[in-house]
Amino acid sequence: MNDICKNGLENWPLLPLQNAHARLTAPGAPFETVEAVIRGIPMRVWKHVPVTAADAFVQARRHGMREFLVYQDERVTFDGFARASLAVAAALTERGLRKGERVALVMRNLPEWPVVFMGALLAGAIVVPLNAWWSGTELAYGILDCGARLVFADAERLARLKNLPPFVERVFVARAANPPDGVTVLEDVIGAPAHWGDLPERAVPGIVLSPEDDATIFYTSGTTGAPKGALGTHRSLTTNIFAMPFSNARNLLRSGAKAGPEKQRVTLIAVPFFHVIGSLSILLPNMVAGGKLVLMRKFEPLQALELIAREKVTVAGGVPTVATALLEQAAGHDLSSLELVTFGGAPAPVGLAAQIRESLGAMPGQGWGMTETSATCTSHSGEDYLHRPASCGPALPVSRLKIMKDGIEQPSGAAGELWAFGPNLVKGYWNRPEATAEAFQDGWLKTGDLAMLDDEGFCTILDRALDMLIRGGENIYCAEVESILSQHPAVADAALVGLPHPHLGEVPAAVVCLRPGAELSEADLRAFAAERLAAFKVPEQIRFSPDVLPRNAGGKLMKNALRQVFEA
Repeated sequence: MNDICKNGLENWPLLPLQNAHARLTAPGAPFETVEAVIRGIPMRVWKHVPVTAADAFVQARRHGMREFLVYQDERVTFDGFARASLAVAAALTERGLRKGERVALVMRNLPEWPVVFMGALLAGAIVVPLNAWWSGTELAYGILDCGARLVFADAERLARLKNLPPFVERVFVARAANPPDGVTVLEDVIGAPAHWGDLPERAVPGIVLSPEDDATIFYTSGTTGAPKGALGTHRSLTTNIFAMPFSNARNLLRSGAKAGPEKQRVTLIAVPFFHVIGSLSILLPNMVAGGKLVLMRKFEPLQALELIAREKVTVAGGVPTVATALLEQAAGHDLSSLELVTFGGAPAPVGLAAQIRESLGAMPGQGWGMTETSATCTSHSGEDYLHRPASCGPALPVSRLKIMKDGIEQPSGAAGELWAFGPNLVKGYWNRPEATAEAFQDGWLKTGDLAMLDDEGFCTILDRALDMLIRGGENIYCAEVESILSQHPAVADAALVGLPHPHLGEVPAAVVCLRPGAELSEADLRAFAAERLAAFKVPEQIRFSPDVLPRNAGGKLMKNALRQVFEA
């Protein structure tokens, strides 16, 4: 990557995009693609990528005593991680867990998170990573909806879990100083991270896993406000293991630069593991490639800068706010090890790529994807990104994109709804056949994003067709928040809009119309919402309108007009 940084842009590109893709995916090439039939539909897949979690685990285990996880003063090798994961798998199979049963994982970023995630997958479970920022009510909904038989939580999340459904047979808790009665202490099963390397060697459970077996349920909010579980397979879980390596190889070919000496990639992970970005775009690829992950409980710029210097971090990022915060506070810190700053999950300022290149000496990288695409669908980095800073990049070779409008595919340069296709797509929504039928058609996902493709296939996202805003990478669907606000007895109507924010991209704000004669303060309504919503969804500001909120002839709120309330 350093060679790329030194290579000028004046001779770029030396190889057209399609030629680079063809060379890298040809027979015998490192990223060779072949055809597979998935759910009755032919599509391209990586020939050499691990096709199940068990295959990925076997490759990870080969890295032995190399460091894998760093959290504060705790350091875990690949060997310790493997032993602890197998201990979790053994504990689940000994308790009668059957293939396809759901295991809920409710933790912040801790070394235990990837251990439970991988252990449950090896035992044949469908792992359900729930948003650790959710309220107790939201967590209870996720557990009830997926029908989790077993729950793994840290102490903070366990305190939110009240009145669990009767089908939850056992709860495991990590890092609890005073664990309540009736729960199993995870440390009694696997010990503390410092001692994972001392656990007995175990064989991989004899569970037969196939690429099309169900593997994960990641929840994504719907426009109706009810979160939907996106059901992914082992193939969709592992497909993006090759996304970043392929993108790096493509940049080398396009620029004419040569790869530097092989060394361990060290990634600072500030994005939560419960996001598909954290688990599928960062955790699994580094696990297979032997990379080191430096975990943060939550992103704090000064702490992140200190960790980059201490651990010689080569890759940092998360949502765009992470990159902007690093830029703002980089002065006086040793960031010489940084080679790549990546981000996604929210719209990025057009000038961010050039700022990273000029101020940090690192290359920028981003991509586009959704929960339903198992994270990455396009990859955009290096000179490609610097030349097209408004784009989110071209589709990976195993993915396809098209622009649709009124049922007709649009030519390059025309705007319309973005549809995505490939083995990385989930099967559909858990127990939601109607929602699945509405979003998926003949293997294609209707994303709800408005976009355009240029002649080379580079995608540019223009807008979000869904009524949604993104706060620091977290999707907030307006209908959900509006529904909660409207449940207050004093509220007649409510509308949520996004306000620009220099670091978070946008934050939620509400305009509320009260019932005749009712009185309500902004603080009281925010407190009402905070009891029912995750903190990131609670409106930052609330304005009370003396008039009925404006709606169009179709009954939809006229939000452009409502935003002017805050502009004034």
